[in-house]
Amino acid sequence: MKGADAVAEALRAAGVARLYGVPGGGSSLDLVEAAAARGIPFILARQETAAIIMAATEAELSHRPGAVLVTRGPGVGNAANGMAQASLDRAPVLLLADGFTGAERAFANHQYFDHAAMLRPVTKAAAQAVEPGGAPGAIAATLLETALAAPRGPVLLELSGAVARAPAAGLPVAAVAPPAAAPAGPALAEAKRLLAEARRPVLVAGLEATSPEATAALRALAAALGCPALVTYKAKGVVPDADPLFAGVFTGGEAEAPLLREADLILLAGADPVEFIPQPWRYAAKLVDLGTAPRPLHYRAPEVGLYGALAPSLAALAAGAARSAWGAAEIAAHRTAWAARLANIPGGNQGLSPQAVVEIAQAACRKAGRDPRISVDAGAHMFPCTSFWQAARPGDLLISNGLATMGFALPAGIAAALHDPARGALAFTGDGGLLMALGELATAAALGVKLTVVVFNDAALSLIDIKKGGRALPGGALGWPQADFAGAMRALGGIGLSARDEAGYAAALAEALAAPGPALVDVLVDPGSYPAQIKALRG
Repeated sequence: MKGADAVAEALRAAGVARLYGVPGGGSSLDLVEAAAARGIPFILARQETAAIIMAATEAELSHRPGAVLVTRGPGVGNAANGMAQASLDRAPVLLLADGFTGAERAFANHQYFDHAAMLRPVTKAAAQAVEPGGAPGAIAATLLETALAAPRGPVLLELSGAVARAPAAGLPVAAVAPPAAAPAGPALAEAKRLLAEARRPVLVAGLEATSPEATAALRALAAALGCPALVTYKAKGVVPDADPLFAGVFTGGEAEAPLLREADLILLAGADPVEFIPQPWRYAAKLVDLGTAPRPLHYRAPEVGLYGALAPSLAALAAGAARSAWGAAEIAAHRTAWAARLANIPGGNQGLSPQAVVEIAQAACRKAGRDPRISVDAGAHMFPCTSFWQAARPGDLLISNGLATMGFALPAGIAAALHDPARGALAFTGDGGLLMALGELATAAALGVKLTVVVFNDAALSLIDIKKGGRALPGGALGWPQADFAGAMRALGGIGLSARDEAGYAAALAEALAAPGPALVDVLVDPGSYPAQIKALRG
């Protein structure tokens, strides 16, 4: 067994489904070969950050680590934004970078910088396997365990070509982790006391509640309490939009504030503070924080924190919980009022309303018998997407929330379609986000994935335009000539369609959803409703 084989064994043992990346020299090609020999296919991306977004998305959906390989120097540099996204969205990703041996460093400066130092703010751990004679497989296995430990996040392994091709030991037999125990002690007793005293508790589900066990336990607690449940963007579907207890999306903003002002206790269930908007905490109710690990930063210190496996904590609170004073009719009224506050005005002569783009797409999917996961890019269009797309399960909606990076939706949609070809994916992206990831249209076409890309085309950075206030900015600072994305898609090997009104959009969607491979619908949208919607969301 060679070093690359040992690392590939660690990936296989950890349940890594695919190896994404952009290879270079050194260890890259050895890793591609070793992984393929163990049933782990290599997915060639067009840019390194896109590869990490793909791996992070697969990790989010599979609850197993993702893995990416890049070359030294520029490969690692290009990966930095992807590592930041994985870090702030708590995705367990192993980045395998080609490393320099000591002999190389004795004379070579070409493409060299300190990879670990550059990525230190956005990695949980980093290690090197650059000199033959070590145990690269064991190092990789340890890093993968670190990536999965709470709070989850990305890690870095630098592997030199010399180590990849040198003899190496196999992996030791892994110990079986004991099952998570139910929480106990004063913190649990205090949380149960606060819940027993509360008449109007509200649940807020976050990104840590998306595992099957945590989702089931949270739904059981909500049912036992009969209380309203909010979800963060990344927890869409933990409580289905169609559930009578669903009360809307929680961002820490104003849209959900009327409901939370009536609460006397807020239960944050796996809601990581990285998911909340950067505004002061505006709710007076007492706070119980349930999470996989203590938080380094809170918007407001909780009365009590329960940290560890989430499902046992939720189940312990549900045991003997009394029904709340909330009534079904008032929860429904809050949900209806929340949606009304966020509703878009109808589109004008400039194009479709963003809300219509979302709702027509979901109707078209139902008509076609399709149930795709959706991925959503950063930008003003994300607000109608997250508000009005109806989700039923965790992972139905994928978004970069902690980092909120542009260029997310397309690579995330590719990964979702690879993860579950039967469902496929639909990527909602702004024109700015797509321009940042345009090369991945070629990736989608080469892979032949079942992916529909819907572009909100308004030729502007609409969210930033709203923030400009009265500033007199030079022309072209926040916009560009309208691009022909349908033409670009056709040039890169996919189906490209355009729409300027609702009838044309519905027809284009029907064609795109029936296609066996990737298709793009370039939709002219009217951004006029965005300012009022963002004001309603954030206050």
